[in-house]
Amino acid sequence: MSTSGRELLESFEHLSGSEKREVASEIIRRTLASKLNELDDAQLAALYAEFADDDRALAEEGFKDYERGLVGEDAR
Repeated sequence: MSTSGRELLESFEHLSGSEKREVASEIIRRTLASKLNELDDAQLAALYAEFADDDRALAEEGFKDYERGLVGEDAR
């Protein structure tokens, strides 16, 4: 690890808990943003399709839970 990396980690240790979370979140955001810039269009399309499938499955599961709740309410 470089000297600046070690200095950054030492500074990080002096932050409060909430500041550490903010800094960590920003580092993760920047890291992911730089990784997205490295992806080509085909890779991005595949990721979007995967996320869309996951979102659809979660939405369907949510509707099923909602429907079960409504049926339970009607049964009362």
